[in-house]
Amino acid sequence: MEFSYINPTQIEFGQGKINKISQLIAKDKRVLFLYGGGSIKKNGVYTQVIKALENHTFFEFGGVEPNPTKETLDKAIAFGRENKVDYILAVGGGSVIDGSKYVSNAFFYEGDGWDLLEGKFTPTKALDIGAILTLAATGSESNSGSVITKGETKEKRFFHSPFSYPKFAILDPYVLKSLDDRQLVNGIVDAFVHTCEQYLTQPHGALAQDYYCEGLLRGLVELADTFESRDDLWYANLMWLANQALNGLIGLGVPQDWATHFIGHELSGLYGIDHARTLAIIQPNLLTILADEKKDKLLQMGENVFRLNTNNSLDVVEKIRALYSSLNIDLKISSYTDDTKIIEKVTSLLEKHGFTEFGDRGTVNKAVVVKILEKSI
Repeated sequence: MEFSYINPTQIEFGQGKINKISQLIAKDKRVLFLYGGGSIKKNGVYTQVIKALENHTFFEFGGVEPNPTKETLDKAIAFGRENKVDYILAVGGGSVIDGSKYVSNAFFYEGDGWDLLEGKFTPTKALDIGAILTLAATGSESNSGSVITKGETKEKRFFHSPFSYPKFAILDPYVLKSLDDRQLVNGIVDAFVHTCEQYLTQPHGALAQDYYCEGLLRGLVELADTFESRDDLWYANLMWLANQALNGLIGLGVPQDWATHFIGHELSGLYGIDHARTLAIIQPNLLTILADEKKDKLLQMGENVFRLNTNNSLDVVEKIRALYSSLNIDLKISSYTDDTKIIEKVTSLLEKHGFTEFGDRGTVNKAVVVKILEKSI
């Protein structure tokens, strides 16, 4: 167990915290106010932001997609340069915050911003970011990662940068009340699989990481079980659980997997399926095929998360599948697309992106991916 850890993002958690941006962003900053499809104009967040920024110089750029595209974000960069901005305020869910990280890191780069995603460019400076979270799922509000889609080629890639940590993140659970069931379900699933990717690997003896993961997973199962009787605390718990699932803490010094994500990213990029739903489709089938090599951790999860008394790792996989089904998620790719070349396209893109032997043991190769996809279609 060996690691370095820093998380520089200041978290402001609680109702009414949005007005704190007036204090958290210096008055002399020229702010790029970045947001998505306009839902913030319906739930009151936009009005709160405008009021809080009334003594700042700011410029609005809306229209960042649920799977943020390079093409849209390049326009945001051009707009920001034109207006000489020197700070980004990202208001939205993980997609808007991920998009702000692309804008921030590529802002001073004269080449193609996609070079960030292909590892051809490493930034040495970037714009500072502040975040107001409106959808709990990805943990992007206090981590260094970003996932971006290239619309032209339907590729979905990710990058990490130390400049991508927001300086602050405002988490007001009250704003989650305006979300529809689909978005809330996505949040539960995304956080659940994020945790699993750092937990369902192999025995390692790092007790804090293991037991913290189990606590997060139990909390998310409880939220799924009480989905129809949501109260204020339910929303607050979802927002904080999703943050803790991917703020870097639970993966410190332990094996990590991410195979479900790598396959899911290709499905999302190709077919526009909600990120969380690609994870729910792929993960149970991946775990079924890898049940023997993941047996120790699956049985540990069965006992400590689901309270199962079993020696069969597949029983635990079925509990996970049942959890997703209870949230009314369709677990077949064919429900989202009628493409007959899914396997060919996904495996080709994985190979193009360098994912030929992946997973925590490096055992997920093309043959394994084909088996997973065959079960998932």
